[in-house]
Amino acid sequence: MLVRVNPTSRPAAVPVPVDAVPPRRPSRPRIHRAWIVAAVTFVTIIGGAAFNSLPGLLIDPLHTEFGWSRGEIGLAVSIDMALYGLTAPFAAALMDRFGIRRVVVVALTAVAAGALASVWMTASWQLMLYWGLLVGLGTGSMALAFSATVTNRWFVARRGLVTGILTAAGASGQLVFLPLCAWIVDEHGWRPASVTVALAALVVVPFVWLLMRDHPADVGLAPYGGTYVEKPAPAVGAATRTVRVLLDAARTGPFWLLAGSFAICGASTNGLIRTHFVPSAHDHGMAITAAASLLAVIGVFDIIGTIFSGWLTDRFDARRLLAVYYALRGVSLLFLPMLMAPAVHPPMIFFIVFYGLDWVATVPPTMALCREHYGEDSAIVFGWVLASHQVGAALVAFLGGVARDVSGSYDVVWYASGALCATAALMALVIRGQPTDRPRAPKAPA
Repeated sequence: MLVRVNPTSRPAAVPVPVDAVPPRRPSRPRIHRAWIVAAVTFVTIIGGAAFNSLPGLLIDPLHTEFGWSRGEIGLAVSIDMALYGLTAPFAAALMDRFGIRRVVVVALTAVAAGALASVWMTASWQLMLYWGLLVGLGTGSMALAFSATVTNRWFVARRGLVTGILTAAGASGQLVFLPLCAWIVDEHGWRPASVTVALAALVVVPFVWLLMRDHPADVGLAPYGGTYVEKPAPAVGAATRTVRVLLDAARTGPFWLLAGSFAICGASTNGLIRTHFVPSAHDHGMAITAAASLLAVIGVFDIIGTIFSGWLTDRFDARRLLAVYYALRGVSLLFLPMLMAPAVHPPMIFFIVFYGLDWVATVPPTMALCREHYGEDSAIVFGWVLASHQVGAALVAFLGGVARDVSGSYDVVWYASGALCATAALMALVIRGQPTDRPRAPKAPA
């Protein structure tokens, strides 16, 4: 019997065993979310660091307008720097309790409020309140402990490199805002420059709120180069934990060596160069805009040096790196008084490039040593080490101004700081080495 076949019909589908179907690989984003969080952190630090461009530029204008001594102005700057450091460990604990986004948004708002309020100040105590207290608390909450928290949560691989990049953000802020603020101060006065800094902090707030995430688990991801871990419950008793971590760390030798050497680091950078380089160069007849431009060039090479230092920290002994950095910095400071002149000349440019490469190259190896010795508490421990950095900076910011008032010169401050850097190099070398069985960080994913 003939069977008519419909030419449009299709043969019935043959069932395929489930085991024969290859599993569908989950799609993976080309850019890991950790890098987006790192980018937001970078921009946030730039916005918060805008204020750090101001103090050195405003010493002479405030002295001229209000008659305040350089010691009084330096005291306000020293309060800011001290609070910047002392706030950092508590801010790291608050980030564990309330989340990174909330803490950083409040911090940016405090910086903007302090910078804006200073426009209407008429007395030196107001300078200490607005610059010292408000801005100090705000910038301290976005200090390097913030970078350490982001790095520890979002990265397992490339931590040294990321630390270097985020540390360079402060130098990038200096590069962007220092020439701009110097021009504004020179052309329009110091008040518009203060308003510019406040607006810079406020502009960053929407980026933090919309793009920042507190933990990789918030978006269902593993940290970069690591395995997925659940988000820990909010830590209660932030202040108690911060003090407890300090007391535990204070029982160990590496903490005091790291804190002492980092105090010298702060004294020879933020306290000395950032605060007093511009007025010192101006004493020798150099224009404020020219001196500020030299500081901006330091920022350019600081970015290169810090990122390269992060790369080196992933590969070499952090203790030896620190010793080399401090020794080279000390030598350069000893030559600085001989380089001051009314005009920019090649030896000064060489100093600026050399010093810029070494400016905060100390941060990646210092963070690495904190991680090696203090594990999960390393961000808070580094916050306390950073506090010593800022205390050292605060002392030199104040004493440098007093030395200038008394002797009429900054020379003694340069020489003393160079000698201190030699001491820091020795302290770095005697830090106890890392355990030989410490597990290596996993390689970065392809």
